[in-house]
Amino acid sequence: MVFSSAIFLFVFLPVVFGLSLLPVPLRVKNGILVVASIFFYAFGEPVYVFLMLASAFVNYIFGILLAKRERQQSTTYRKIVLLIALVINIGTLGVFKYAGFVVETCNSFFHTQFKQPDIALPIGISFFTFQALSYVIDVYRDQNTVQRSFWKLLLYISFFPQLIAGPIIRYHDVAVQLENRVMTTDKMVIGIRRFIKGLFKKLWIANCMGSIADSVFTIDIMSYNAPVAWLGAICYTLQIYYDFSGYSDMAIGLAAMFGFDFKENFEHPYGSLDIREFWRRWHISLSGWFKEYVYIPLGGNRKGKVRTEINKFIVFLLTGIWHGANWTFILWGIIHGVMVILEDTILPIRKLNSRVVRNLYTWLVVIIAFVFFRADNIKIGGAMVKTMFTGFRINAASTGFLREQLSIYHVMVGIFAVLFSYPITQRIREWLGKRQKHYEKIVAVGSICMLVLCMLNLASASYNPFIYFRF
Repeated sequence: MVFSSAIFLFVFLPVVFGLSLLPVPLRVKNGILVVASIFFYAFGEPVYVFLMLASAFVNYIFGILLAKRERQQSTTYRKIVLLIALVINIGTLGVFKYAGFVVETCNSFFHTQFKQPDIALPIGISFFTFQALSYVIDVYRDQNTVQRSFWKLLLYISFFPQLIAGPIIRYHDVAVQLENRVMTTDKMVIGIRRFIKGLFKKLWIANCMGSIADSVFTIDIMSYNAPVAWLGAICYTLQIYYDFSGYSDMAIGLAAMFGFDFKENFEHPYGSLDIREFWRRWHISLSGWFKEYVYIPLGGNRKGKVRTEINKFIVFLLTGIWHGANWTFILWGIIHGVMVILEDTILPIRKLNSRVVRNLYTWLVVIIAFVFFRADNIKIGGAMVKTMFTGFRINAASTGFLREQLSIYHVMVGIFAVLFSYPITQRIREWLGKRQKHYEKIVAVGSICMLVLCMLNLASASYNPFIYFRF
């Protein structure tokens, strides 16, 4: 079940939200959300829901073990418990997500004939595993953060708004909210508006850009020219931003409707002036997780310049691996890691006075990296990039393809997508807020119009992909 589906919008969400409005104690509301979240996950993963439940229970036990206060509990004991927890969590993720990739790689490099395991990838396993790790590590650092109630911990790990597509919520950011939160009218209204905004971004922008990107990435790009390749690359870059940020908006909005406060996950990353800034704005919950639980434990920037750059590279490499079991994802992470290191050392991009040039540089790096991220393999990605920079030819196939894809509607949505990838909305909001007495009414009417358009889109469109199954 995905947020942009009719069954979620017209059945699941109204029922769960209605039940959450009942005048019952918070523990009952938590129970309602736990049951709803389990049903939400089981709707798409009827078998692997038990894996998610087992992950929550096992990490609950590890938390209890780490929080024991007996005098004989030594630092060594706690480190061993943490190590076992890390091995089990990362090992489970590795088996389900990377076992086939490892076997395939071994067979390719060493010419072996190991049978590749046929293991289906549980949806959202990367997200709920990282949240479980966040809990265990937080308890290791501070025993007082332990959650004695299994049901509250299960709610943290399984809460349906962030379960299958993030953002990754660190335990210490919501621990208090599991115990004490209030559903206010203002927060509900803000949440509903945020959800509608995300739904609009997903259905009207991401899906439009995605249909073009899919058309380009499924053709033999070497038979076409540079404009076709650039069209596919740019459209995918826009698709993944509006799809992912749209889902994050919906998750943050849903959380607010139920009384939770989730941190932002995207802050107009395509307006960045270098790759380092891009990662402060892109998938903030993931980069924040790696910073807190990997980069800083590795030493951060406390052990000299060389070690700092090595630590950054390790983080970006792991970020690529986290996204999927394919060399394309690894290369994507390496590209970003290398560019950040170059910016820190020899690349003079941060010394340039031109914000336009710096922003175009960021777009260029991000687009090229996303080509490999989207491609089925590195060879196809390389052919795409080669065509982007060397395909200076005119042929009938390319002309016909561009004429077919570049309808007035697609062009208008593309222009809209590029413009609003910058913080234009914020500027418009500030301008309207100062000059309009009925700002709230304008926003409300705008949200209703977007919701109506989304309903029309759902009723008429057949293209509505869920691109996070690979992650």
